[in-house]
Amino acid sequence: MAPACHLTTSHLHTQAVIDWGVAGRTLAGEAESGDLHLVKPVPSGVLVAVVDGLGHGADAATAARTAVATLDRHAHEPVLALVERCHHALGGMRGVVMSLAHIDSRATTMTWLGVGNVEGVLLSGAPERRARTTLVVRGGIVGRELPPLRPVAVPISRGDTLVLASDGIKIGFADAVSVDAPPQQVADKILLSHAKGTDDALVLVARFMGVGA
Repeated sequence: MAPACHLTTSHLHTQAVIDWGVAGRTLAGEAESGDLHLVKPVPSGVLVAVVDGLGHGADAATAARTAVATLDRHAHEPVLALVERCHHALGGMRGVVMSLAHIDSRATTMTWLGVGNVEGVLLSGAPERRARTTLVVRGGIVGRELPPLRPVAVPISRGDTLVLASDGIKIGFADAVSVDAPPQQVADKILLSHAKGTDDALVLVARFMGVGA
């Protein structure tokens, strides 16, 4: 299980925008996971992403690391450009699926985009309305077959919680999410109760703190 991960670089910036936690599990018998994540401060807020290399094992991990490194280098760019960069960087390698979101603390919006089966759910933190917004992902494989893509921007408020989960997590995980619990606790609970056990698994939980950088 991955520990809570707050970036050492721009640590205060990241925590000012979001509180977050991540939990992951490598498929039994494999030395490394093909499910990886990124949380990266950018001038307007934070970029968060979950990347799932196809299959599992060393090749999946290599592809996922390549995609995450590409996202890290160009994190300040729009999410569509980031997916396209990953698509080109993965040419000739095993592909990945991914979902990513740019949380803009100044505009209080989140722009997200998904290719393949990394699920994304945004849960409202407002007690009077427990609304849920689901990321509409497009079928395809980054590095092999990239479909036409259109990022979607949604308004966010303090306390709203984003959950990104690889396909090693069972469908329906969002039903058990508590928007009042700390993000790391939420991530740990989802992994414990919803990991399939037949693939690598990873879940990232980010809560918008409503504070500009």
